[in-house]
Amino acid sequence: MEQDIQIVSIGPYELVSGVVLPDVEVAYVAHGHLAADGGNGILVTHGYTSGPSMLSQGHHTAEGSWAPLLGPGQPLDTDRYFIVCSNMLGSSFGTTGPSSINPETGQPWGQTFPAITLQDIVGVQRRLLQQLGVTHLRAVVGPSYGGWQALQWGLQHPGMVDAVGSIVSGLTHPKGLSAAGQRERFAASPEWRDGDFYAHGGMAQTLFELRIQTLRNYGLERLYEERVPDPTERQALLERQCRAWANRFDPHSMITLAAAAETFDVRQRVHDLQARLLFVVCTTDAIFPPERETEAIVRSMSVPVRYVELESPFGHMASGVEWRRLAPELRWLLN
Repeated sequence: MEQDIQIVSIGPYELVSGVVLPDVEVAYVAHGHLAADGGNGILVTHGYTSGPSMLSQGHHTAEGSWAPLLGPGQPLDTDRYFIVCSNMLGSSFGTTGPSSINPETGQPWGQTFPAITLQDIVGVQRRLLQQLGVTHLRAVVGPSYGGWQALQWGLQHPGMVDAVGSIVSGLTHPKGLSAAGQRERFAASPEWRDGDFYAHGGMAQTLFELRIQTLRNYGLERLYEERVPDPTERQALLERQCRAWANRFDPHSMITLAAAAETFDVRQRVHDLQARLLFVVCTTDAIFPPERETEAIVRSMSVPVRYVELESPFGHMASGVEWRRLAPELRWLLN
């Protein structure tokens, strides 16, 4: 639930660019109990436009909820592990990002928020985990953009991570995802106001329309058809979910995170991974479709690897919708 989210300050943070963010706050949800030696951590990383509630009951993110995977005896076993899901740097669900107040101006950072990278996102997560007392991670695992974070973790902090799970994700950013493209899309809206929309009520309607389109492309409508037979009720539910997201998310976060994604490409580096790897793709995913090049790279790695092509009609939503089929794969990852 929403009240599970905690926010802590990790102090100033120097980005890869050399820019120092003066006081970074990180929103996170934690489940289970930390071992005395701090060595039973699991970090769950969320997707592009979702947040730290993807493990919490009652939340529906773009990837679907992972709440059924969490609990005593479940793959994300709260009796054995200390499980953290933190909102990534630059996002809009409590962690410092473009909608945060710049202490030098007293106004939201907006389009002046400094450029970040996947290295920065992971660096902030590591600082959070250190502050929480986590010394070692049994796994880092996440869907979509979260899969990139998991891979980056394994490469950036190899001695700290036993296993990496990249779910409905890839080794590099997908074609069509760019900061320029996102900015151009938003600039076409009358709500944009040259990117300075905070004082004018934000961009809730533009984001609402974008969310409806995106979730339909992801296959959410098909999922709702199975869960809610009545079309009027189904449409109302879809709109309610999209409106709630649109009232919270920041277009500048989408631009910032898209820019960070543009620099992500581990195809030449992934063989340096020392952790065991679970790599799952969905056969109908239009964002990260199965690719023979990626499969060949993953299967040729020297670490223990499981490459899975999930046959599912739910495309990019499959990481959440198909949680029952994902469960045994996560158990293998954490074995």
